[in-house]
Amino acid sequence: MVIDTSSAICSECTIWYMGKANPKQRLLEAVVDYALAHGIADQSLRAIARAAGTSHRMLIHHFGSREHLLIEVIKAAEVRQRQRLAALQAQPEATSEQIGLQLWEHLRDPAMHSQERLFFEVYGQALQGRDWALPVLEGIVKDWIGPIQRLDPMGVDPATAEIDARLGLAVTRGLLLDLLATGEGIAVDAAMRRFVQLRTAFADASRSAPQPRKGTD
Repeated sequence: MVIDTSSAICSECTIWYMGKANPKQRLLEAVVDYALAHGIADQSLRAIARAAGTSHRMLIHHFGSREHLLIEVIKAAEVRQRQRLAALQAQPEATSEQIGLQLWEHLRDPAMHSQERLFFEVYGQALQGRDWALPVLEGIVKDWIGPIQRLDPMGVDPATAEIDARLGLAVTRGLLLDLLATGEGIAVDAAMRRFVQLRTAFADASRSAPQPRKGTD
């Protein structure tokens, strides 16, 4: 069973953002909406401003530069992805395997590719030590550990769940890179399904394994 909650999730995200947003946040969300729909990696600040219904001067006022705006867009898009994951996890009948595959269906959607290319481009610039890109590394792994950790079944010890979360994040990003580089969607999807199945089986085995008694070798 695959639970399709995409329309409800998108609606909830928009309400959450707009209900609590200050002028800078509202402007950022307008840019993020455009970035997710059309991509902004190769667009000038003026073009981005026009698309967001503002001026390039206002973007500079709030974000300082095009590069800093890109960082904020990436971080905001990552927040949206974590909110989507949380909403999927809230579905009472969904298993961890179903949630993982549902999230993957969203991430591998061709409509997401422009934003994902921007993510990896700026990520690479940060790894090269470019000062303007370094802020993207803040929380780039840590912020995902907790949300993904909750995919493990109850009873899995926290240390193992954290390792599983880090592995799941790395595999997902690696397969997204594979998909963007090769376009071999069928093969990449099969790899993700296989990983989710193995992860679920391993987590179930870890949960049911007898725990060693205290005070024994």
